[in-house]
Amino acid sequence: MRIDPPIQNEIIDSKREATGLVAAVASAILAAMIIAALYFGRDIFVPMALAILLTFVLAPAVHALQHIRVPRSLAVVGVVLCAFACILGLASLFAAQLNDLAGELPKYQTTISQKISSLRSTTAGRGTLERASDMLKDLSKELDKPAPAVRSGSPGQVSLTPSGVVTPVPVEVRQPDPSALENLRTVLSPLIHPLATTGIIVIFVIFILIQREDLRNRLIRLAGAHDLQRTTAALDDAAGRLSRLFLTQIAVNGAFGIVIGLGLWAIGIPSPILWGILAAVLRFVPYVGAVIAAAFPLILAVAVDPGWWLLLWTAILFLVVEPFVGHGIEPLVYGRSTGLSPVAVVVAATFWTALWGPIGLVLATPLTVCLVVLGRHVEKLQFLDVMFGDRPALTPPEIFYQRMLAGDPTEAAEKAEQFLKERSLASYYDQVAVPGLRLAQNDSDRGALQLERQAKLRDSVLEFTSDLAEIDEDDEDDVRTTDTEAATAVDHGSEEESAERMPVLKREDLAPAWHGDPVVLCVAGRSLIDEAAALAMAHLAEVHGIAAKTEPSEALANTNIVRLQQDGVQVVCLVHMGDEVSSHTRFAIRRLKRRMPRARIMLCWWSGRIDEDTAERRRLEARADLVATSPSRALAVLLDAASVSITNQSETEPAALSN
Repeated sequence: MRIDPPIQNEIIDSKREATGLVAAVASAILAAMIIAALYFGRDIFVPMALAILLTFVLAPAVHALQHIRVPRSLAVVGVVLCAFACILGLASLFAAQLNDLAGELPKYQTTISQKISSLRSTTAGRGTLERASDMLKDLSKELDKPAPAVRSGSPGQVSLTPSGVVTPVPVEVRQPDPSALENLRTVLSPLIHPLATTGIIVIFVIFILIQREDLRNRLIRLAGAHDLQRTTAALDDAAGRLSRLFLTQIAVNGAFGIVIGLGLWAIGIPSPILWGILAAVLRFVPYVGAVIAAAFPLILAVAVDPGWWLLLWTAILFLVVEPFVGHGIEPLVYGRSTGLSPVAVVVAATFWTALWGPIGLVLATPLTVCLVVLGRHVEKLQFLDVMFGDRPALTPPEIFYQRMLAGDPTEAAEKAEQFLKERSLASYYDQVAVPGLRLAQNDSDRGALQLERQAKLRDSVLEFTSDLAEIDEDDEDDVRTTDTEAATAVDHGSEEESAERMPVLKREDLAPAWHGDPVVLCVAGRSLIDEAAALAMAHLAEVHGIAAKTEPSEALANTNIVRLQQDGVQVVCLVHMGDEVSSHTRFAIRRLKRRMPRARIMLCWWSGRIDEDTAERRRLEARADLVATSPSRALAVLLDAASVSITNQSETEPAALSN
């Protein structure tokens, strides 16, 4: 039995939807299983994650030793032992400083009490909270009073003093002295877990560094063995970038900790080494790490100093050093970001902290950076880069197209204003707006963009051009000139460069024949998308001082073309976003030439898939006078024709505009 094509398409679409739903459910289940494994297996995964990050840091040192003929095993063991000796040394110093601080804390109780009293004395009168506090104290004293003693007939239990107060009988419980084994267990039990974790990390780091090439080859096989050259280059680039990033972060954060420690020592804060190490470690936590690191010295400054100067100088130290490092040093050494979006940083910090606790907070950014780098180079993991990377999820043309479809040209106009601060309007139409309309044309060609959506897009483009109508292009105002070499600049650089040199003509710059309104008629080739492109062309001409008007494709019909305004029109731009020259286009050009024999017909082929030679052949085939493959080239032709100098020159060289 034969199935009708519409029914067959519906069946195919339903199967695709079912397949997509099954894939989504399977992905959700897999993600839940991975998260559960990370949570319940954190005793293994945390050391493994630390080992992988340390591998990126230590790999350059191992590679350098191998370059001077040191055997790999010896180089790996030597580098790992030196690294962990430094880490354990810092940890021991941190613990010693923390122990000293704990012993000195009782000394600061008097200072804190005095400051609370001084703050209380600065408030006038007795407040509600203070009266409530006194009431609670009185109530507590009443509750603490003993109940009246009751005489019992059984002697020997309690005794009563002459005043009637019960005297309790003291009872002392003696525990046997602990044995040597119990003392040893008491000392070692808190150290077993950290030592075991450290041992696992050391083993992982050593084996990963020794088997580095084998692990790389296996990752290449997983990433895509069909393109070894590209995959190898991508992974080598990713490994190099991660190594440089982590080494630079360690150097910058270590320098930050040293400066903070020295500053706190100069100020007089106790245990400055402790706070310097803590500041260096916490600075791996973006945004809030430095704030958390500053909180502890600030609290200690309040407890140590009877006055407030230590608190003030400590706050000034962090307020000066952190912005200087974050906005001055870091952009110079490794760019302005780690490749993560701000939202991704917050989400990653929350996620890894919920999974692994405080160590997850410190590892959140490095681990997420690793995932994003893998997503940029491994096609199957590209969703990680889209979700967490700082690169835009959509290209500027895609954003333009999406905003036009959503009926929100305001956001597109805001982005265009940012673009126009550095580039010209012609460049914007070349690089953003027209490529966005090409996406719409592609969707229309495959039947995914219905007429209602095309009409909405056309209306959005009309509103968009109205929003941009008042924008002044400072660069173009500075280059107002009738110099045609500066106007076209086709032979002096790229198309984008020539677009930047387009002049804005004033009335005195225009030839007499171009003083009318309109002098340029922008007509849509056939579709509503062509009409949107024609609106863009008319707006571009208007901004550059040439009066233009837009007409829909229906204006080219036999019954409507007689209504077209022909007085003063010098050029008719027939705008097409498609590829082929149809019979509709050829007949439209014939009608236009009969209706406006003095006007030149310019074909605007903006599909982006044809070169200049192909465009010229299509111009000859359609019998048009001019052809342009982009808005900037079309504008260059109009400016050449409209300016006084070119018009005077064309009287002796009529072929100047036939290119």
